[in-house]
Amino acid sequence: MKKLLTLIVLLILQISISAEDAKKDSVIQKTWLPLGVAGLNISQIALENWTQGGEDALSFTLFGNFGLDYFDDPWSFTNKLKVSFGRTKLGSDEFRTTDNEIFLEDLLTYDVGWFANPYFGNTFRTVLTDGFDYSGDVPVQTAAFFDPGYLMQSLGLAYKISDNFTTRFGLGFQETFTSRFNSYSDDLKTTNEIEKFKFETGIESVSNAKFKFDDNLLYTTELRLFGSFEALDVWDVRWDNVVTAQITKLVNVNFNVLLIYDVDQIAKTQLKEALQIGITYSLF
Repeated sequence: MKKLLTLIVLLILQISISAEDAKKDSVIQKTWLPLGVAGLNISQIALENWTQGGEDALSFTLFGNFGLDYFDDPWSFTNKLKVSFGRTKLGSDEFRTTDNEIFLEDLLTYDVGWFANPYFGNTFRTVLTDGFDYSGDVPVQTAAFFDPGYLMQSLGLAYKISDNFTTRFGLGFQETFTSRFNSYSDDLKTTNEIEKFKFETGIESVSNAKFKFDDNLLYTTELRLFGSFEALDVWDVRWDNVVTAQITKLVNVNFNVLLIYDVDQIAKTQLKEALQIGITYSLF
């Protein structure tokens, strides 16, 4: 038993020394690394004297993925911003919103040379403009900018298995803000009061992976989980999947599947699927 404990201690020391040596050999310069990709997907149909039936149609989606990262050994500070907005017009109907989101994440990580590194994260998400439910005869507004608005702070450990897979796990604090659409923040137990703000403490888990199947074919996936300590049997889930096929430098085909489960929004699984072809341009 003593020999086994001695062997384990020596192994841990060897790993620590190797990590320190590798850390000394690698020189990380203080630098800001910007990232900016913008795109436009559009579909249009115009009919005149068309006997086979149908209606004029116009659909477009604007999107942007931006980042600004800073590296200064042992600190790293990464920031990403995702923005999307899409609308569709069928015949003489008014334009209807089909995509509408802004998502911002800031992540500060400290490299301590362990298998996992401490991190502090902050996320913000809401809709860009008014959102509507079109399932009935008359559109019903369900959201507006920062109504609801979600903020989350988290603290824990981040583990980088490879350049293609990272995961983190920690304590999370989520704030929900509303103004008119209070169903996202209201506590149903307090029937005599309508809460416009909700604060939750729980567990956060975020995992990111990317797989390059070919030089021009990339699959990225991100799974976000949040469980409130008050109801750990029900978790918020956001699973975002994107398959991108690059046809030319400017033209891409994107297939996106977004799954959301959040009982504060609706007690059912939400699913969005989009297959689009359009222009994508790297700004920097």
